[in-house]
Amino acid sequence: MAVKTDIVVIGAGQAGLSAAYHLQKRGLAPHRGFVVLDHAPQPGGAWQFRWPSLTLSTVNRIHDLPGLPFADTAGVGATDVQASVAVPRYFAAYERAFQLPVYRPVQVTAVQERGERLLVSTDRVAFSAQGILNATGTWEAPYVPVYPGADRFRGLQLHTRDYSSAQAFAGQHVVIVGGGISALQLLDEISQVTTTTWVTRREPEFRSGPFDEEAGRSAVALVDQRVRQGLLPESVVSVTGLLDTPAVQAARARGVLERRPMFSEITEDGVRWSDGQTLHADVILWCTGFRSALDHLSALGLREPGGGIIMTGRLATQVAKDPRIHLVGYGPSASTIGANRAGGAAAQELLAWLHLP
Repeated sequence: MAVKTDIVVIGAGQAGLSAAYHLQKRGLAPHRGFVVLDHAPQPGGAWQFRWPSLTLSTVNRIHDLPGLPFADTAGVGATDVQASVAVPRYFAAYERAFQLPVYRPVQVTAVQERGERLLVSTDRVAFSAQGILNATGTWEAPYVPVYPGADRFRGLQLHTRDYSSAQAFAGQHVVIVGGGISALQLLDEISQVTTTTWVTRREPEFRSGPFDEEAGRSAVALVDQRVRQGLLPESVVSVTGLLDTPAVQAARARGVLERRPMFSEITEDGVRWSDGQTLHADVILWCTGFRSALDHLSALGLREPGGGIIMTGRLATQVAKDPRIHLVGYGPSASTIGANRAGGAAAQELLAWLHLP
């Protein structure tokens, strides 16, 4: 027997907590009106799984959740604190402060049609809901491209999410694949303890000057346009470019940023390019990003033939094929500040659509 509630929020990261806050502020009662289901063992979203060297000074800015400033739990000027410690502490304080009905660990396995309602199946108990605010992010869907020979490589292949520390690679040659912010940070760290080769699919583009609000709005507008057409969201870096920070400049001075184009295949002991050049590698670190973790929604048939989902609504969170479902943290809202804004907009629009409370 499924537990009845009006709205199920799936995921308790930045987007999910923001959405839950706005549902409650607009009059929806916890438990009977809405619940939040989170697969993680404790508060913190994906932040609790990040590598130790990712501190508040190296991570992109953590934007305040509505109603409780981040500085209240992190402390003013606390830049050297690990993000995997500070953010979970903040999220836990947030859940307590607003008494949000978060159930964990609960793994949502499927969402299916059940008449006029939606059946949310989990590894513990099922829920019957009128609407879904999905905020599952991307951490659970790491992307590793398929290359010939990957199965015969005798070295170690890892993804960004598997990274712990640079010291683990001491004495090994590491090929780092990817042109994003995480690839740059890990390249910088690992290259200080061992030899590295940086490989990207396209030439990295560095932007000079700060990434100000106008640049941010322009980047979001481009992603917004794509998802409203049902196209897959592009990577953040493809829209924003890479910031030329002091750390990047130092890495460039050390010769670390001598990027090579993407190899064509993987050999037993390294990689090979299409012109026949080979390179020995002990480790291939795939910093190739993530995809939206939406497999649990597959039974609803939301995707277009090209794999994207046509989005609508004020901040492009509402699924056009099924307005009872909002994707928060997908497309233009896939950032900490975007997730905050989208959480409020999605809650308002879903409540209006369902004529709640």
